[in-house]
Amino acid sequence: MQRIIALIIMLIPGVIAAYGIKLMRDMIFNIIHPLIPYGWLQFLIGLIFFIIGLGFIAGFVLHRDRKRNKVQKRFQK
Repeated sequence: MQRIIALIIMLIPGVIAAYGIKLMRDMIFNIIHPLIPYGWLQFLIGLIFFIIGLGFIAGFVLHRDRKRNKVQKRFQK
């Protein structure tokens, strides 16, 4: 049960990051989302979604590796 919960916790930021990439790609190909009035704003929102999703996943992996002592000395607390 714990692994399923961990998988769900990791899927949500992954989906957010993927949606951010989709928004940025759509702006480059001039496909504007109907709820976002400007292309640059769509790209900025996509970039923020991507950074938040990727940052959460990276922080989760770093936290897990710190607990198992599998990081370099500069990343240890």
